Amino acid sequence: MLSPQSEINECEREGALQRLGIEAAFSNTTAALTTGAILAAFALHLGANNFTIGLLAAIPFLTQIAQLPAIWLIERYRARKRIAVISSVIGRSMLGVMALLPFAEGLALPGLFATTLILCLMGAIGGCAWNAWMRDLTPDERMGRVFARRTLYATVTLMIAGLAAGIGLQFSGSDAERLDLTFSILYLAGCISGMISAAIAARLPEPRMSNRVENRIRLWKIVRAPLANRNFRQLMIFICWWQFAVNLATPFFTVFFINSLGYGMGFVMVLTIVSQIANALMLGNWGRLTDRFNNRSVLMVSAPVYIFCIVAMIGASQFAYTDGRDAWLIALHILMGSSLGGTTLAMTNIALKLSPRGESTAYIATSGLASSVAAGSAPIIGGLLADFFAVRQLAVSVNWTNPDATFALFALELNHWDFFFLLSGIVGLIALHRLSSVEEAGDIEQKQMVRQIFAQTRSSINNLSTVPGLRALTEIPESIFRDAKVHARWLRIKQSAGVE
Repeated sequence: MLSPQSEINECEREGALQRLGIEAAFSNTTAALTTGAILAAFALHLGANNFTIGLLAAIPFLTQIAQLPAIWLIERYRARKRIAVISSVIGRSMLGVMALLPFAEGLALPGLFATTLILCLMGAIGGCAWNAWMRDLTPDERMGRVFARRTLYATVTLMIAGLAAGIGLQFSGSDAERLDLTFSILYLAGCISGMISAAIAARLPEPRMSNRVENRIRLWKIVRAPLANRNFRQLMIFICWWQFAVNLATPFFTVFFINSLGYGMGFVMVLTIVSQIANALMLGNWGRLTDRFNNRSVLMVSAPVYIFCIVAMIGASQFAYTDGRDAWLIALHILMGSSLGGTTLAMTNIALKLSPRGESTAYIATSGLASSVAAGSAPIIGGLLADFFAVRQLAVSVNWTNPDATFALFALELNHWDFFFLLSGIVGLIALHRLSSVEEAGDIEQKQMVRQIFAQTRSSINNLSTVPGLRALTEIPESIFRDAKVHARWLRIKQSAGVE
């Protein structure tokens, strides 16, 4: 059942493509119940300190280096389905072990670290085999539709399962025994869902790979070409700074919300789902923007918004009233979800675009490895610095004094995690500066794109009471595309004429 097939008929292929969506539903249910905010909350419940939280957040990135031996395994054994399924079963069986950790006194945190490490290592190996397998199974002309449907299934199940997990933890309250049981149920359910996903994958056909290439692949040759390309090297530097900036703060959001602001997991999961919905709604618009403008121009708009949102998390600790703080956090997560979709899409596209044809695998692999190291090192460093900032405070106030009284015009107090958000913003500015060194054909001015978006938004506000008006808020105006094309044509004429 796990062996590749020399021939796959149309009926088998069609059935497999239909089952991909179902497989995505189960695999993403596993992710929603066991990773992200749930994993951070589980670690806190088991008594993890800030360094442990950072280390757990770093493992998924650092284990991506396992894709290198995965490539060797695939080339050596030519059995991508077998590698993907066996890796999935081994990795996801660790979730069953995690379900027992609340009842393993003294071994809970070491066990959590060890099982997470095995899970992520197997995920990296299996993911490499899965991607290569799906590339050959899915016809080129249907790839967009197939994976769009798969993404839809994934998004819906992520939201439903994530919300259910948050509600379960919210109702468990602070009772230790009830939380032990709730986390155990979540991880057991995640294990079962993951095994169902692996069983579905095992029944999908795998096309037989082409004849083996006997030439040995040397890592230093793969890395040398991208590093020698100046423009791609500048892109890699930007990506590394960006990943470091984002992952210095975001892995600790759950800790900040629960320990500093006193929220329960129910509200934390609501914030996560709000961000995911905003991401899904805006992703199509960002895709059209990257097609009509270019990726660098989109990054110059979406990336600063995301960095602003991280820094603006400082405002959450300044609110005296809970309602205002709730609204502030929800608004920030809407902006973060919306901007993250554009940033991720444009970053992936520009890496592909700047990779020379025929050499894209080496370029993307090198970029991915450098990105993973930067993203993995950031939360570890953050965890090490957390205790240092925990006992520091910076207060800034502006007062007005007259003969009768003194009035406080402005007051800002930075404590603990606030320093991380500010530091993340500073590193993010460095990343944006590095982005300015990257060259891509078709650049337009950042001000022009922002001006057009805001102009369309203002014109849409008058129609908020109608369904078409609401729809207009999520549509990118055609005037942006028209002006971008005119601007790009003018630049080409100017360059061909030699005008400075």
